[in-house]
Amino acid sequence: MEALLTAVESKLKAQFGDGFISSTMNVDYPEFVVKRDLICEVVDFLYKDEELAFQYLTTMATIHYPENAGQEFAVMYQLHNLSKNLRIRIKIFFSSSDVNVPSITSVFSAANWMERQEFDFFGIIFRGHPNLKRILNMDEMTYHPMRKEYALEDGTREDKDDKMFGR
Repeated sequence: MEALLTAVESKLKAQFGDGFISSTMNVDYPEFVVKRDLICEVVDFLYKDEELAFQYLTTMATIHYPENAGQEFAVMYQLHNLSKNLRIRIKIFFSSSDVNVPSITSVFSAANWMERQEFDFFGIIFRGHPNLKRILNMDEMTYHPMRKEYALEDGTREDKDDKMFGR
């Protein structure tokens, strides 16, 4: 996996220069951080490069880090090279004051529903998405339920005995 990390890192640095931010090995996944505004170009490059050929979008997820001032949100894209059985993660970070991210639906049509889910649950606005609207929650909702902005439990409840739950 280290060879894959090195190969992808060198290609991303050569192609995107300052747009490439960092790389790490997370257990058995090479992870790469790139600038948010380049995500569509990076994914397209990884898709079209004959040697890398990451042509399958396994998953896409948003992560909320409310304690990281200026980088409260991350979107993670997990790409797979099916013929070589290689997987990588690409991440972008951005502030909660600007949750606009370029859509990658032009590269992966399957990203359509994934981006709609992340919009629905986290409020991420994917610029260029063909039909960005709620997919699982009611249209009338005025909030995004997966953001870590809400208490996990109602602190006013008196009917709950925490000792019964190992707390």
